[in-house]
Amino acid sequence: MTYTGNKLYRSRRGKIFGVCQGIADWRDLPVEFVRLFMILAFLFTGFFPVAILYFLAALIIPMEPEGYEGSRKSRGQDESRESKYENVRRDFNDLKDRIRNMEDKVFDKEKDWEDRFKRENRGDR
Repeated sequence: MTYTGNKLYRSRRGKIFGVCQGIADWRDLPVEFVRLFMILAFLFTGFFPVAILYFLAALIIPMEPEGYEGSRKSRGQDESRESKYENVRRDFNDLKDRIRNMEDKVFDKEKDWEDRFKRENRGDR
């Protein structure tokens, strides 16, 4: 399942704590632009003020949820309708097979208990 909200998260694909990648995904900007801006801010404001803000952002901004894909391109908005349909169909069939396997396990155990109960009542052991 993919989460497609437009919230600010630290990216799991980022280089250092994922802050720049997260900001780039949040504002749908190229990550190179955000990193360049951050490097220039480091150089022109002095290292420590921006470094402290960067590490505070890394502590405060939550990590993106599992399955979250930040930018529009990676969320599949450019995907064709047919490929989306195929993905949904494949996921549905996968879930159907998994449910069938779980049902088989449950009914096999249920049948086993039923057979045991019948043997106990007949006196077979």
